Amino acid sequence: MRLPAAFNPELPVFALQQLAAHKFRSALTVLGIVIGIVTVVLVATVLIGVRANVVRLFEEFGPNNIFVFHLQGDPYQPSVKPEEITRRPLKLEFAAQLTQACPSLDSTAVQIMLPNLVGGRAVVARHRKLENDRVLVQGVSWTFAPITRAEIRSGRNFDSEEERRRARVCVIGPNIETSLFPVESPLGKQVEIDSALYTVVGVLEKRQGTFMGENRQDNAVLIPANTLRSRYPEAELVVFYCHSKPNLREAAYQEIEAELRRLRGLKADQPDDFVMSTSDMIIQTLDQVTALIRIATLAISSLGLLVGGIGVMNIMLMSVTQRTREIGIRKAIGATRRDIILQFLLEASLLTGLGGAAGVILAFLLGLALHLVIPGMPVIPPLWAIGMGLGMSVSVGLIFGVWPAMKAARMDPVEALRYE
Repeated sequence: MRLPAAFNPELPVFALQQLAAHKFRSALTVLGIVIGIVTVVLVATVLIGVRANVVRLFEEFGPNNIFVFHLQGDPYQPSVKPEEITRRPLKLEFAAQLTQACPSLDSTAVQIMLPNLVGGRAVVARHRKLENDRVLVQGVSWTFAPITRAEIRSGRNFDSEEERRRARVCVIGPNIETSLFPVESPLGKQVEIDSALYTVVGVLEKRQGTFMGENRQDNAVLIPANTLRSRYPEAELVVFYCHSKPNLREAAYQEIEAELRRLRGLKADQPDDFVMSTSDMIIQTLDQVTALIRIATLAISSLGLLVGGIGVMNIMLMSVTQRTREIGIRKAIGATRRDIILQFLLEASLLTGLGGAAGVILAFLLGLALHLVIPGMPVIPPLWAIGMGLGMSVSVGLIFGVWPAMKAARMDPVEALRYE
């Protein structure tokens, strides 16, 4: 193999040849680099996807909406904090009282979540011999669909009169339609839920926004709130969707808070015993959580990069020892210390750079596998994550390659030529 002169364009090729001559050793050396980069890129991909889906989800629910619940967190998984266990659920009649008492509020929708288990029985939706055990039965006011911008794909929404007289009608999500009515229109047909029959009057359009690959409203069966309350008086997971007038959301927020405190009999020195949130508040909280996850991810991946960097330094020191005579020849024909340093730094950065590229490719493949399990997850990593991953990997090579490069550059050419 011909040695390159002091400095020329063949230097990168020569560096690759040196790495290829020890394939297995090079692969083991960059394993830590690969693991670190996979962690950074894959987590970044997932977090970006989750945030985009959540933003889309709450944009669908409407930017002018204010969500009210008596506990922190997801209504389907209520808080178990000791200070919140004794909180009273929201009352249905509060919805109309809020709309009347708050000038900045346009209307209020009610949503009552029925638990998946009622009296020890699993809630299942059936039509003839078909059934869906993932159904989410919700009692909602007739204003729920327009306020949350839930589009009706076929049929209609139930009206205020049907809600008033507790009609047994329902609007179903697209997943319920697919599972119970695979070959026929569900409109006018009956769905059995917990031994009661409900006539389907409409089918919801599939929601675009998701959290982890699926929007729960796609599995919903919406029945009038009064109908659900009359049959399940124990159902107490009530959420309000307060729709403010245009450009008056902040004023509506303050008015709702003041009125709810009055309705719930809270004194001036008592804290709120309910939770109010808006779409941007929820997204801001999500951003704070994802920022912590990013920091933790960087800390974990740094361990892999540190291990990989130590491995790179070890292999480069070994390479300097094995190539002592070669270094002597290069110096004898005119190579300067700078040329020797450049050669070994180039080899180290190429080694870790290839590890970084392998990590990006592996992260993409893992993202593709994740997308098959959770369709809402993105496959392609964001460009900034790819750039950061490759930049970090090359930087590790440069940092941990300095000592071996300096050791090679300080060699005496006469002593090096005598080395056997």
